[in-house]
Amino acid sequence: MQSGQGAKKVKKEPVKVREQDASGRSSSFDEVVLGYNEEEALSEAARCIQCKNPTCISGCPVNIDIKRFIYHITKKDYKSAYLAIREKNDFPSICGRVCPAEYQCRKACVFTKKGSPYATENAINIHFLERFIGDYGMKNNIAIPVQKNPELSKFKVAIVGSGPAGVCCAGELARRGIKVTVYEALHKPGGVLRYGIPPFRLPRDILDFELNILKKLGVEIVPNYIIGKVKGLEELLSEGFDAVFLGLGAGVPTFLGIKGENLCNIYSANEFLTRVNLMSAYKFPEYHTPVNIGKSIIVIGGGNTAMDAARAALRLQKMQGFKPDTSIVYRRTEVELPARRLEIQHAKEEGVKFRFLVQPEGFTGNDKGFVKKLKCLECKLGEPDSSGRRRPIAIPGSDFEMESDMAVIAIGLLANQVLTRVTPKLKTDKYSDVEVNKETMETSIGNVYAGGDIVGGEGTVIEAMGMAKKAAEAIIKRLLSK
Repeated sequence: MQSGQGAKKVKKEPVKVREQDASGRSSSFDEVVLGYNEEEALSEAARCIQCKNPTCISGCPVNIDIKRFIYHITKKDYKSAYLAIREKNDFPSICGRVCPAEYQCRKACVFTKKGSPYATENAINIHFLERFIGDYGMKNNIAIPVQKNPELSKFKVAIVGSGPAGVCCAGELARRGIKVTVYEALHKPGGVLRYGIPPFRLPRDILDFELNILKKLGVEIVPNYIIGKVKGLEELLSEGFDAVFLGLGAGVPTFLGIKGENLCNIYSANEFLTRVNLMSAYKFPEYHTPVNIGKSIIVIGGGNTAMDAARAALRLQKMQGFKPDTSIVYRRTEVELPARRLEIQHAKEEGVKFRFLVQPEGFTGNDKGFVKKLKCLECKLGEPDSSGRRRPIAIPGSDFEMESDMAVIAIGLLANQVLTRVTPKLKTDKYSDVEVNKETMETSIGNVYAGGDIVGGEGTVIEAMGMAKKAAEAIIKRLLSK
């Protein structure tokens, strides 16, 4: 394998990924980013200088051997590249689409410009190469190595929740021969991957393919089953499960606490995206889940969820014959937006408007109880707060109004407490997140582990998987000790 910087002349400019044309893509929920073809993947992989000390690996929450899989791409050995990724990452086609690589592996790339607001613009497009290889493995049905241990085949583990953490833990355990049952509260598995991320970012056939791999490994997925309502933790353990993993997620919306927030046509982002994504409201009346769409839509927030909600809302406006008028309102400036740069760029290209340095103060409605306007104050930025970002300060007397007959609140999610409220022995912190041993991910209850957004709040898909893999290793070690 090549190593060392300066070993070859490097093409500086990254290979731009193919996308649907912005003028037409916002009229459907078809995938926007089309990915690399073989020629493009080879050209981008050739930019990697195979560093002696590949810092990009440290930026990956599951420590994929990025240097090795890219090297295999340059040799057109795509199967080896796929297997190299799958050693650490169970869902390359998913992560290659939704991971915020510019804040993780690409940020740690040697081509990243330190201190620049667009620091990763010349970094290797690791996520697009991962997607290329993940899709190659999917299209060619490359078998995943299974290392079943006969000693583990007598054990059973229950997984609560089928989001990124739950399905990752399930896969890790099943490949070692453990019988795994996944309990999902909703009628379809996938958790936030299905209800939170629109199909134009993560097509459903990609998600279903990865879930079907679990089923082929023998994982049983039980939908419409709420642990904490139908059955409790102690019941699972008493019924023969040797361990339980909690991937409960963070599904409780946060609201602004301002006047008029309970008016009709004001959604939490969670409800709006669940209706659109999980229940296919964008295909109404083919699917019987309507969603009211306004002529002037405001989305409040600046994260990926806000971008998803705004882009979905704008598409629905077009599909229902309205002139697109969707705005994102954010209290800071574009520099402080926590969303992925790619998603911000796509939102702008599709026609989403941005109003920065604006603080919502209250909603007003009509005599029928429907929202009509959003009262606002202009802001300026003060000193940095605990997040490291400059604090927004409302300017007295700067009142103004924005037309809005529909609004989406996308300012964050809190822990799902359906199970924790009825399980006093399960210790939680002041945010209602489950407390765990950070080395093993074990909770205050023996043989019960947790990971993902229920531990430490909202995070990324790959961060949830990192916690799940750590828990799976601890569960396997505990079971083998028996």
